[in-house]
Amino acid sequence: MRSKLFVPGSRPELFAKALAGEADALSFDLEDSVPPDRKNEARQAVAACLAQRTADAGKRMVVRINAWDTPHFGADLDAVALPALDLVNLPKAESPRAIQATALRLDEIERARGIVRPIGILVNIETPEALARAAELAGAHPRVAGLQVGLGDLFEDLGVDRRDAAAVHHVLLAIRLAAGRAGVWACDGAYADIADRAGYVAEAHMARRLGYVGKSCIHPSQVAAANEAFRPTDEEIRHAARVLQAEQEAARAGLGAFTVDGRMVDAPFIRRARAIVETARRLGLAV
Repeated sequence: MRSKLFVPGSRPELFAKALAGEADALSFDLEDSVPPDRKNEARQAVAACLAQRTADAGKRMVVRINAWDTPHFGADLDAVALPALDLVNLPKAESPRAIQATALRLDEIERARGIVRPIGILVNIETPEALARAAELAGAHPRVAGLQVGLGDLFEDLGVDRRDAAAVHHVLLAIRLAAGRAGVWACDGAYADIADRAGYVAEAHMARRLGYVGKSCIHPSQVAAANEAFRPTDEEIRHAARVLQAEQEAARAGLGAFTVDGRMVDAPFIRRARAIVETARRLGLAV
C-alpha cells in the first residue's frame, strides 16, 4: 500500500476518478471532511460505492469512520462494513477499549451479513496519549492491521513545527517501533501543503527508510511521488535476488549465515530480501 488517496465521502463525483487512478488504496473519509448535517449522505454514498465492488478488486478500500465515542460511529460501521471493505480507519483512538468496541461491532456485522473475509482496523496515532500507548493500541486486537501517523493533529495541538525534521523523525520512529512490537505495519500520514512537493517527497523517503509501507495522499498529484518513494529500487531488487540465490547455496552447504556483496546475511536479511522480491513481482518489476 505505497499510496493511500484521501477521498471525502461527501464528494461522490470524485469516486470514479479516484478508482481509475494510480493509488494503491483509497481512503474514503466520513470524519473531518464531512460536516455533521451531511454524515448520513456521505456514508450512504460510500456504501453505494463499496457495494458495486468485489473483494480484492485491485485497490485496497479503506474508510475513515468517526471516532468510537461519537454518535456517528455505529451508523458508519453499519453502512460501510461490506465485503469489499479492507480496512476501517479508526481516528482518535487512545485506549484499547476503542479498538475492541470497533472489533466487536465488526464481528456482529460480519456474522449477520455472512462476510467471510475479516475487515481489518487501521489505527490513527494522532494525540500524545495515543503516541504514548501506540504499542498497546497496535496489539489491542487481532483485527489491527497497522498504525497510521497523524502528525497534523498531533503537532498542531502541541505547537510543534510541522516542518521540523527531527520532530517528524522522532514520531515516525516511535510509531514504527510500536507497530513492529505488535507485528503490524505502519503507514505515514498526510502532508497538508499540496504545493510543497519537495517536502512531501522528503517526508515520504524518511518514512520509507524507517520501514513504513506507504504514505497518505490528500491530492492525486501526490500519488506518483508516494508510489515512487515506496517501491523497491532496482538495486534493492537485484541485491535481494542475489541474497535468495545465495541462501539456496548456503542451505546446501549447511550454513546459516553468509555474505552477499560484502554484507553479512542471516535470517532477518533473508526475510527482508524475500519481501522485496515478492513486492517487485506484485508490481510487475523485473527480478
